[in-house]
Amino acid sequence: MRYRHMGAGIGLVLGALGLQIPAAAAADDSDVRIDPWNAPPGSTVTVSTRACDADADYGKGWSEVGGEFHLFAGDEEGVLTGEFEIPEGTRPGDDTVTVKCPPLTKITETYRVTGPPPSGSVDAGFGPAEDTGAGLALVGGLLVTAAAGGAVWFYRRPNDDRT
Repeated sequence: MRYRHMGAGIGLVLGALGLQIPAAAAADDSDVRIDPWNAPPGSTVTVSTRACDADADYGKGWSEVGGEFHLFAGDEEGVLTGEFEIPEGTRPGDDTVTVKCPPLTKITETYRVTGPPPSGSVDAGFGPAEDTGAGLALVGGLLVTAAAGGAVWFYRRPNDDRT
């Protein structure tokens, strides 16, 4: 009886994993490569594709955020590559890139525009990070006092070996 339950559980897990394989394969099967996939404002995004004919040496691209850009033959044979810049001040969210190349090929892919990279110090609730005077001395004094108190307690604690 116990082995039937284990077999049923294993069968359910393998079945669930088997259903996920086609979805994972489809997600990796894109004809457009966008690098970086998560791009902050001000960065340059590179778009490359193999979806065009091997003879094609030119294509056009359009991004909702970056506007129109051109794709030219890259270092690899059969690959068209183009770049555009994400303007400063762009709000985080998804951006759609459309690539068109001869003969009548149109591909759409989506990537993520992230927020601007953090700058400055982190406010942890104890005041600004620039304040290093009295607060730092107070915390240092408390740590030294605690360490000294622990050493005295450890040294003066009763020992069972004493007679």
